[in-house]
Amino acid sequence: MDPNQYCQDKAAASGSSFYYSFLFLPPLKRRAIVALYAFCREVDDIADECTDTTVARTKLAWWRTEVAGLYRGEPHHPVSQALSPVIKQFDLPAEQLLEIIDGMEMDLTQHRYADFKSLRLYCHRVAGVVGELSAVIFGHTERATLRYAADLGLAFQLTNIIRDVGEDARRNRIYLPMDELEQFNVSAADILNARETDNFRQLMEFQYQRAQQFYEQAFAALPQTDRKAQRTGLVMAGIYRTLLEEIRGEGFKVLTQRTALTPLRKLWIAWRTWMKT
Repeated sequence: MDPNQYCQDKAAASGSSFYYSFLFLPPLKRRAIVALYAFCREVDDIADECTDTTVARTKLAWWRTEVAGLYRGEPHHPVSQALSPVIKQFDLPAEQLLEIIDGMEMDLTQHRYADFKSLRLYCHRVAGVVGELSAVIFGHTERATLRYAADLGLAFQLTNIIRDVGEDARRNRIYLPMDELEQFNVSAADILNARETDNFRQLMEFQYQRAQQFYEQAFAALPQTDRKAQRTGLVMAGIYRTLLEEIRGEGFKVLTQRTALTPLRKLWIAWRTWMKT
């Protein structure tokens, strides 16, 4: 299969909100961002779907070797082949692709986070770095735009964490900081056993407010000169913030259900945000 088609199919099959924002990009940048997204999906799927930690580590180690081969001009995997012209055109550093793999590797052994500081490192690796790489592909003239992109990536990941509390709990993973559970008198057992209490809803409101803070922080950092170039990220933000409001409006029933927007609604939000940005 053609490497770009492989990445396109990978992105489309995921049903991710990101995919809808890519549709408005010119072909060259769309192929580039889809290739980056497909790379993230490949390594994320290993962490999420591989139940044997040893096998998962081996697969992630293979991807580290593949990244090294990619930068030597010897890509083997279709995603790496699609990324090959992208890393040259946009001067993407290998270190950042490897840092994404570092984040996925954390999922294999770390299922709890003591505080937000440790969770933030994880979020930066799996989402903040992706935000920075995406901003480079979209185009920027100001250094502050990379700070915007990193914070926006964190906001997206915090939104994902809120949405997926129940799903993650069923994998014995809790991405809500343990000290904050204690602060709101919520136990790990409450989350693992899907006990929706008033305390849990207060805890989730706290998480919601933090996510909103990162959205606002990101938008405040984005220079006006780069706003047009970064429209794709703003489209993603429009979709994700709508999802976040939906979750809150439903009373944070994230332990027992997974809130999602319909494809048509995502497309409408994407078009509306693109046109007014």
